[in-house]
Amino acid sequence: MTAFVDSRERLRPEPLVVKIGGSLLSGGRLAGIASTLARSRRGIVIVPGGGGFADEVRKAQSRHEVSDRTAHAMALLAMHQTGLLIEDLQSRFVAVETIAEIRKSLRANVIPIWLPTRMCATDSAIPENWSITSDGLAARLAERLGFQAVVLVKSRRVGTGAAAAALAAEGVVDPEFANIVARADISFRIIGPGEERELAEICCATAPVSGKARRPAQRDIRPRRISRRAPPATPSPPRQ
Repeated sequence: MTAFVDSRERLRPEPLVVKIGGSLLSGGRLAGIASTLARSRRGIVIVPGGGGFADEVRKAQSRHEVSDRTAHAMALLAMHQTGLLIEDLQSRFVAVETIAEIRKSLRANVIPIWLPTRMCATDSAIPENWSITSDGLAARLAERLGFQAVVLVKSRRVGTGAAAAALAAEGVVDPEFANIVARADISFRIIGPGEERELAEICCATAPVSGKARRPAQRDIRPRRISRRAPPATPSPPRQ
């Protein structure tokens, strides 16, 4: 969708939600995607996918006959785990839970990683079952923030211009994603392997620098003990 990268967007880009698919945890693209997003000059909010953590939830539900409601809560916690992992990749990333924290982060020019459990617990528009995944939650967050664009970073490529309903029918996105982007008139773009340049353009990312900009190691901030030395003795006057 060209609306993300036209000249007017470059001059005054509107903020957007970027969902990082959990499947990227098992491939080699995550570090590069995180680096690109960390260099964004556009306001972005990152939504983490559940990845392998969510896959384990599905297995546990099948094995133990867990209810959809409980599995939904567990899947949200899976997103939390992925979110904390992503947060640790770049010093500009910060984990947040609320709308207020998101807006504060954007004003401070840092990039919020949304941990969804707290907000989803009180959002009656979110079904407590597998009809919504991190794709739909990303769209719902954009709707609540008043954002007009969502980017889904996935492990497969999809041609531009595909309708959300058709993608939902193919299993590329979840059914609720299609419902939300339709009712909220949200534009979306799916970024697959080999489309990292397009992601950089969408985010108005600066050029990469050498080395990793990882979160700095914690320093010891305890006050140091000050050694109080006795003042030097006054020298004796010279003998006459």
